[in-house]
Amino acid sequence: MAMRKKGLLSLFCLQLCVMLILPAAYAEEKKAPTVDLTPNAQSAVLMDADTGTVIAEKNKDAKLPPASITKIMTMLLIMEAIDKGNIKMDEKVRVSEYAASMGGSQIFLEPGEEMTVQEMLKGIAMASGNDASVAMAEKIAGSEENFVQMMNERAQQLGMKNTHFSNCNGLPVANHYTTANDIAVMSRELLKHEEITKFTGAYQDYLRKESPTPFWLVNTNKLVRFYSGADGLKTGYTSEAKFCLSATAKRDNLRVVAVVLGEPNTKTRNAEVTKLFDYAFAQFTNYPLFKSGDSLGSFTVNKGQVSTVPLVAKQNYSILMKKGTATDNIRHELQLDPNLRAPITMGQPIGKIVVYSGDNVLTEYPLESPVAVDKASWWKLFKRTTAHMFHTD
Repeated sequence: MAMRKKGLLSLFCLQLCVMLILPAAYAEEKKAPTVDLTPNAQSAVLMDADTGTVIAEKNKDAKLPPASITKIMTMLLIMEAIDKGNIKMDEKVRVSEYAASMGGSQIFLEPGEEMTVQEMLKGIAMASGNDASVAMAEKIAGSEENFVQMMNERAQQLGMKNTHFSNCNGLPVANHYTTANDIAVMSRELLKHEEITKFTGAYQDYLRKESPTPFWLVNTNKLVRFYSGADGLKTGYTSEAKFCLSATAKRDNLRVVAVVLGEPNTKTRNAEVTKLFDYAFAQFTNYPLFKSGDSLGSFTVNKGQVSTVPLVAKQNYSILMKKGTATDNIRHELQLDPNLRAPITMGQPIGKIVVYSGDNVLTEYPLESPVAVDKASWWKLFKRTTAHMFHTD
């Protein structure tokens, strides 16, 4: 009996030890220090540009003044206006008194001076021209106020819930704020317009090259010269916002966006973005599914003016993976709605790309109609039906 009690006591002691040790070990695991790669930033985000996956973050939703990083939204609306055919790259933009009066970073536009949209984009992307930003805002929307309304509407469409713009260039003004995460979201959207990196990735260029007073542009983002693969996007500084940067770099299949806000100086800002880039490229890779412009097949529209619509990838579709992860079981399916009926609006959901690892769903990408499809006339439907009836092999 005594032996049995002794055995039970020993077992109880062992259990007690295990109960004490396991939580401690678990706590140690949970407390494993994650190194802050941006110790001097108020806020930071590292995001995969293709998938929108946040790889690392620090206070990513803190509302802060973005200074000239604001101009990422300005450039996005310019690129979208070009895509829609509302303006052209070689179109002249006339500078108003108001646009010319902007202080801070500028390309010293004169009232009445004319520059092409392309030259204005250079001035915004490379020299952070506040005057060029306002000139383009007026060109696109008629006034800066109208343009700012467009900026806020586009921010809402992109899900930028913690952002409000009060001007188009980031000069200090009340009620003008965003977050590192929202900046990464709009940066990712801007990068869908691949032509933009010709401007944001150039280290130096000229404006008014043929004139008696050529203006030398040097990119405010020095990483485009000193970091391999860096080709954008936008710097920012005001005494309130401190030193800010939304940067992007691409190596092999992986493009990332790194955002830091509230850095103490340019040297620290660039060093901490470099650390974010180094971490991403050392640890991650992208498994590509489709590249922008690749054919995805077509989808059928019942009773439409056209019965089938070709579908082209409007962006890169890929999966972010840790380096060394096996990819043998990865597959994808195009799942299109078989019951699409005219009329179809442009941007209407039509299906999705589903990505699997074996039988497990890894991710899904929604697909939208690239065009509007009107309902076919009675006569067109009749001809289509009779053509099928009398068709012979």
